[in-house]
Amino acid sequence: MTLARLLVVPLAAALLLALPSVGSAAPPSTRACSGGTLVSDAAGLTRALAAAGPGSVVRLAPGTYTGTFVARGAGTATRPVVLCGPRTAVLTAGTTATGYTLHLDGARYWQVSGFTVRGGQKGVMADATRDSRIEGLLVEGTGDEALHLRRNSSDNAVRNNVIRDAGSRTPAVGEGIYVGTAQSNWCTYTACRPDRSDRNLIEGNDISATRAESVDLKEGTTGGILRNNRFTGTGMTDADSWVDVKGNGWTISGNVGTTAPTDGFQLHRILDGWGLDNVFSGNTATVNGPGYGINLSTNKDRNRVTCTNRAVGAARGTANVPCR
Repeated sequence: MTLARLLVVPLAAALLLALPSVGSAAPPSTRACSGGTLVSDAAGLTRALAAAGPGSVVRLAPGTYTGTFVARGAGTATRPVVLCGPRTAVLTAGTTATGYTLHLDGARYWQVSGFTVRGGQKGVMADATRDSRIEGLLVEGTGDEALHLRRNSSDNAVRNNVIRDAGSRTPAVGEGIYVGTAQSNWCTYTACRPDRSDRNLIEGNDISATRAESVDLKEGTTGGILRNNRFTGTGMTDADSWVDVKGNGWTISGNVGTTAPTDGFQLHRILDGWGLDNVFSGNTATVNGPGYGINLSTNKDRNRVTCTNRAVGAARGTANVPCR
């Protein structure tokens, strides 16, 4: 093995850690939920979303909004579109069989915060969404995944959300947060090319009661950060770890997990050229299970597990590779 090959992972890690933040492409702070247009029913919300443009603020009054809601259009870096409300404002699809309760479709520079998203086949779906923030939501009771970044959704921040009870319709796709698209679906969503949902920041989320993984980072995605999240694996019936990493150049750091079916964190190679140059550091895995805290199933020389990770109750140890 050449010296250059040996240096690939440390250099990748150094470059990632040197970035100011993956979310720095998104607006630097979330606007206060004040002013703008106050809506109090589903019809008013639909109209306000359709009319929203740079600088618009759409505020939800407490109450229940039944339907599926679509946010399109763009704000700007200095004049984002704001959709916000209290936790007592509940968007509900009224079913878990079909639909996206909240669909960010081609949105750019949106800030979505505070309220509850309930039900739908999927709770929050972001398609071709960029430079946006999804923060402080409660997303619960979905048929499939709770929150999904898809179709080249990049440079977004998904922060401080509470996600629970995903996958009641199809447990195998009941992930908490899903980034990208499986290779088997690239021809459906991204013209048979990798879903480049890149440089997304997934931070500070509390994820529990998902039937599938808490977080799934798909092949085709690159350069994201998964940081300081909390995972609880109780009730996980169709996955064997909290986190699956299949993309490239992800930094997985400071996460805390409890009770995993087998391993805490897993890395997989689905396609040649993917599952490379990822760094695991400072994670605490209370596995209470038969596997590892961190299990690299492949590409062991092209990914790095630092010596700052900790595993408790992992029958096979902290990791299946030496730390460095």
